[in-house]
Amino acid sequence: MLDKAEVETWLNEYGQAWVKGDPAAVAMLFSDDATYQETPFDVPMRGKDSIKAYWKNGAADAQEDVSFQYQLWAVAGNEAFAQWTADFLRIASGERVDLSGTFRLVFEKDSGRLQCVALQEWWHRRVRE
Repeated sequence: MLDKAEVETWLNEYGQAWVKGDPAAVAMLFSDDATYQETPFDVPMRGKDSIKAYWKNGAADAQEDVSFQYQLWAVAGNEAFAQWTADFLRIASGERVDLSGTFRLVFEKDSGRLQCVALQEWWHRRVRE
């Protein structure tokens, strides 16, 4: 059974990895066979290597000046639900982007460390003018 503090620690580490543009740190938060579904219609990515590649291409090499915040809504059993916001500068275009989304996270503990086994997110994007 999860507790709120464990999930908040995981979310803080996720946010720090995004802000730092560190795809290896993001991947370490997931189990070896984790799934990561960016939007409801996407086929989930599977495994740490896929998650790491996604973060390298989509964030580390494409974004800078990132901020990330979250509000944990609920923890039940091995699941957590949170609302999150982020903003960043797109390196290629110079556009400022705001994101707002929700997470459904499923966790397990491996050697006492909390790892995500499934992440589903729904998000919206706004490009500032």
